[in-house]
Amino acid sequence: MLDVCLLGCGGMMPLPYRWLTSLMARYNGTSILIDCGEGTQIAIKEKGWSAKPIDVLCFTHYHADHVSGLPGLLLTMGNAERREPLLIIGPKGLERVVNALRVIAPELPFSIEYMEIKDREQVFQFEGYQIRAFRVNHNILCYGYCIEVPRTGRFQVEKALENKIPQKYWSRLQRGEVIETKEQTYTPDMVLGPKRKGIKLCYCTDTR
Repeated sequence: MLDVCLLGCGGMMPLPYRWLTSLMARYNGTSILIDCGEGTQIAIKEKGWSAKPIDVLCFTHYHADHVSGLPGLLLTMGNAERREPLLIIGPKGLERVVNALRVIAPELPFSIEYMEIKDREQVFQFEGYQIRAFRVNHNILCYGYCIEVPRTGRFQVEKALENKIPQKYWSRLQRGEVIETKEQTYTPDMVLGPKRKGIKLCYCTDTR
């Protein structure tokens, strides 16, 4: 299940009931944040979500209404005793921009890793999903993002029986595991049908 929360959609000026640009998604225990405008961490709390487990942060571009919430977010993560590294993805100049914003958050109990986008389109692979960055038309270097989750085929009892798969292995094969025994190797395709259409979430702002 891919859970999505649009935290803010305001531009330039914050409004009383509309935070600046940000979106958060959760999938299979992973949390992804795209953009971090002013007020993002407040919006996260208002929605009952948590900033602490954010694994990946993606910046579309470096206008203030998309990045100005970063220092406070990092401090909140640190105060929550986060220890896991935070991965940040963004256009050229990523580390310079983040370091400038970190002037008021220099000491953190976790490390920050950087992945700078090099091409007009670039795919970042993660366990169980991928993030695809693609160039959009803005007055500075800017990208949109697609979170893409592939889906395996449906479990087919008839296929499992036909291939004489012991029932104790069914659930593991359905999860994509390969099972090796002394007698035989069992693979997911022995119990699954054709791949189904995956899930795709695209975030595309500030483009013409």
